[in-house]
Amino acid sequence: MNPVEKPEGGLTAPFVAPDWDLGRMVVSPNGRPLVMGILNLTPDSFFPGSRTKGLDAAVSRAMKMIAAGCDLLDLGAESTRPGAQPVTADEEQDRLLPVLKALRGETDLPLTVDTVRAVTAAAALDAGADAINDISAASLDPDMMPLAAAAGCGLVLMHMQGTPRTMQKDPNYRDVLAEVRGWLAARCRLAEEAGVAPGRLMVDPGIGFGKNLVHNLALLKGLSEVSGDRPLLLGASRKRFIASVTGASVEDRLGGSLAALAAAWQGGATVVRVHDVAATVQFLEVMKSIAET
Repeated sequence: MNPVEKPEGGLTAPFVAPDWDLGRMVVSPNGRPLVMGILNLTPDSFFPGSRTKGLDAAVSRAMKMIAAGCDLLDLGAESTRPGAQPVTADEEQDRLLPVLKALRGETDLPLTVDTVRAVTAAAALDAGADAINDISAASLDPDMMPLAAAAGCGLVLMHMQGTPRTMQKDPNYRDVLAEVRGWLAARCRLAEEAGVAPGRLMVDPGIGFGKNLVHNLALLKGLSEVSGDRPLLLGASRKRFIASVTGASVEDRLGGSLAALAAAWQGGATVVRVHDVAATVQFLEVMKSIAET
């Protein structure tokens, strides 16, 4: 019997992904994607198990994720689930800033803020945030890119077709990989023209944001084609596409969320944004050990 050659790449190849420059520090994947814990400060997040109420509960949840091994924390104070209604900037900041300030006093880990408003992002940066995670790729607020440039912080630009209220009403693409890649590349060019250093940009294909099951699966399969060699963030944790495949309720989608990590590995994602930090870290550490054997 002839020996079978080991294929290049794949899940058993050592993991490599770009670093992400946050200004204050550079975060570097060390043999696996970095784990970003989701800290929801909203009463209406799509996953009830991630919701927190009040400062003490939010800080306690964040510290548990840190103890479980997360590498970054992402704080969001306005729900972006399909059909979500917007809140005012004041309400967003009332939820966000006390928690952010408390956490900045407890940890030196990178803290990112999930917002589409430059005024909220500015307040968060003043309170100690390291990066802005903008689901609109700075398309909803013209001040976001100049703010990020002046602050010298990290900036995540995510693809979304429509808005949270409209994005799941018959999303349509001719070639989802090409269109998402091209749109993100264009937004990155605009950010660089505004003065954001290239290494401080991270792209996110926006799984579930104006995409149906076919679109989501195509993006997961082709992540390496989407990134354009930039740092890439994948947020697939407990999302609806898992139910479309398995029928699982949001409470029962951990297995599907972990399966998406295999796509993150294969696609060279720098960061994975997750609800379940301990399970994610365990999964990725085993993957790392297999790949490095």
